[in-house]
This record gives sequence, structure tokens and C-alpha cells, in this order.
Amino acid sequence: MQYTEIGKTWQKLSLISGHAQRDRKFQFTSLIHLLDEEYLRDCYNSLKRNKAVGIDKVGWEEYGRNLDNNISELVSRLKRNKYKPKPARRVYIPKSETEKRPLGISALENKIVERGITWILESIYEEDFLDCSYGFRPKRNAHQALKKINDLIMFQPVSHIVEADIKGFFDNVSHEKLLEFLRIRIMDTNMLNLINRFLKAGYIDNGILVKPEAGTPQGSILSPMLANIFLHYVLDTWFEITVKSHVRGYCEIVRYADDFVCLVRYEDDAKRIEQGLRNRFNKYGLELHPTKSRNMSFGRFERENAKKQSRRANTFDFLGFTHFCGLSRKGRFKISRKTSRKKFTAKCKEMNRWLKSIRNLIETKEWWKILKAKLRGHFQYYGVSENYRSINKFYYLTIKMVRKWMNQRSQKRTMSWEKFFKYLEYYPLPKPRIVHNFYLSPERVS
Repeated sequence: MQYTEIGKTWQKLSLISGHAQRDRKFQFTSLIHLLDEEYLRDCYNSLKRNKAVGIDKVGWEEYGRNLDNNISELVSRLKRNKYKPKPARRVYIPKSETEKRPLGISALENKIVERGITWILESIYEEDFLDCSYGFRPKRNAHQALKKINDLIMFQPVSHIVEADIKGFFDNVSHEKLLEFLRIRIMDTNMLNLINRFLKAGYIDNGILVKPEAGTPQGSILSPMLANIFLHYVLDTWFEITVKSHVRGYCEIVRYADDFVCLVRYEDDAKRIEQGLRNRFNKYGLELHPTKSRNMSFGRFERENAKKQSRRANTFDFLGFTHFCGLSRKGRFKISRKTSRKKFTAKCKEMNRWLKSIRNLIETKEWWKILKAKLRGHFQYYGVSENYRSINKFYYLTIKMVRKWMNQRSQKRTMSWEKFFKYLEYYPLPKPRIVHNFYLSPERVS
């Protein structure tokens, strides 16, 4: 939760967290009343100011001009059980050269209520969620998940990886099963009905209202929390309780949202876990992608085994990085990683498209600031141990693209490399650097 002042509602959420922590079977029967004016005003203030508007075409500033009356009227509808979430506005963003990813843009009032529900659910389920889950949780992120994988392979007897991809997860989550899972902890009928309304609200696509029978609304504030709750019961607790008690060797799972890998000691365990995952997800109306899910040998003996078997050493992708077995300067085993080919290519093409489109629209000094921010953002995510070569390559390809498009702005003489490097001395761009060092202090493995 992100807030600065502790009001009555926040104190109540703290009490809820305490109850959830002390009694893992405690069921909450009264939650909807927490969505009061003070709380929803905090929810409104927590939203980002310049986000795209939904079908209501109301932005953050416009809603805030009459905030007290708007919030009061919203609370009144919630109390009278008259609030109905508006359908999302569906847009499509590039996923690859040939694919686009659907995204729902919620109306502003939807976002306010979604934020409120998410914080309430967070106060309960953060006490239940397991350590193997890293996605969309407070004080947890993708780099911690990457470091966890690094530490487990380095310091535990891991010889096999089960790489899994849930096919169309966010579009196929069963509403009925999700609500069943929510009822394990929540018995407030009004809160459950409100969540169900968000699930059923649907979206507007090309002027047509679509109301899906399954799935969580992609792009909504509430969706990641609901996805984490669903996978907590379907995957995390099942793996912790059932899988670990039926294997003969070491095994662990690391999950970020719907992306996860299993780290296993023995080959027969890896095969059984892969089949077990397929059966488990089929039970809940989901399936593993037939070509993107597999088990493979991986670990400190992989390079040697691959050489004996006259094959290439196995690699796996996770969170935008390709992981492979490397050697330190002293010839010892280590986990190496680089930006995955798919992500690297996509980032380069994205940068090229942006430079081409922006170069003549505004003055260089204005888009130069944006360029610096884009480079910093790239290094902030991809600047991890063992990946300097990839981010350095991205930096120099970006430099080449910048010079190319600056030279094509007009019919003037082109800027030579010598002049361009002098230009960079006066107007430097962020240099590639390792932001996340996975070797400073190994994470404690339990």
C-alpha cells in the first residue's frame, strides 16, 4: 500500500492484516464498508495523473475538479448496491512484429474502486502468499525473482528445469473457480458480488460490447491481485504441499505473475512435475503451451554433459533473460544471462520506430530528454549481473540509430562520427551499467 496519512480505514486494514496473519483460516464477513469517502479519496490520489482515459473520457484532473461530490456520490451508489463498473476500452499494443496484445483501459471510477478493493485484498492475502511468488506484490520485483533463481541453481542441487507457459492465462481464468478461492477467506457477499461485477463488466472493442465468460480484465488495477490469488491456490500451495511431498529429491518453484519455472534435482522428478502441472491446470480450465513448456537438464554439470552428448548446452528464458551455464574466470560454474533475443530485437525496433517518428516533431533538446529516460529505463531493468554485453550492445545500436535519424532530418550536410561524438560530449547520454548485482550477498535459501 502507498499512502502517507494513517486514517481510520488504514487502521482497519492493519487490523485485518493482523487477523489474517494470526489465523490462516479466519474468514472476513464485513469488508465492503471500508470503501468509504476518506479511503476512496486516498485511492483517487494514488492514481497516476496522465493515464489514458476509458470509455467515460474522464481524466484524473477533470474528476478531481469536483472531487468531494464525485466521491460522495460514488460511495452512495456502493452503499445502495447500485454501482456498476463500466466496460473497459480495449486497445491493442504491439507484442511482436506479427502479434498484438489486447489491453483494457478502465474508466476512472473503475480505477478508484479497483484500487480500493486491491488494497483490501492485499491486506489479507499478503499474509497467505508464499515466498515463491514475486509478481505484483509490495517490496517484491522481477529482479528478486531472477536473483532467487540464480541462488537456487548456484547453491542447491539443481540439475533440471521445468519451463512452463500457461496458454492465454489472463483470458481463461475461470470466474467460478476464482470466486470459490476468494470464499476461502472472504464471506462478505457484497464484496464478492462487487468483484464479480468487475469480472463480468467486459470491454468495448470497435464499438461492440463484449462480456467474456472467463478471464480477468487485462490492464485493470485489480487483475494482477486476482491472478495472484488464483495461482496461489492452483499452483503455489499445490506445489508446496503436494509436489514437494511426492518427489525424491530437491525441487522449488519461482513465479512472477503467470510466468514460472521449477528447479529440480532428478530427471524423473522433472518429468513427473511437468505432467503433474499439465493435469493440475487442465483441472482448472487452463493448459500449458504445447511448444513453450518443457523440462530440460540444467545446472553445474550441463556444459560437461552436453559436450559428452555432442549437443548444445540447454538454456531457458525467464522474465526477458536467457539463462545459460557459464564459467567464471577461475573456471568455476556460474549462471550467466543475457537479454533474450526476442526482447532485444523488440527493444531495438521499438527505439528505431520512436526515433524515426519523433525526430521532426519537436526540437532535439526536447526529445533528447526522453531518449535519456528511455536508456535509463532499459539499463534499470536489463542491467543485471552477467548482462553488461547486451546492454552495451543496445547502447551502441541506439547511438547508431540516433545519428542516422538526426542526419535524415533535412538536406543539410550529414554529421560525421567525429562531430557526433563531440556532440555527445556536450550532451551525454546515460552509459550502460550493472544496476542489480546478484553477487553482493547471496539470498538465504530456506
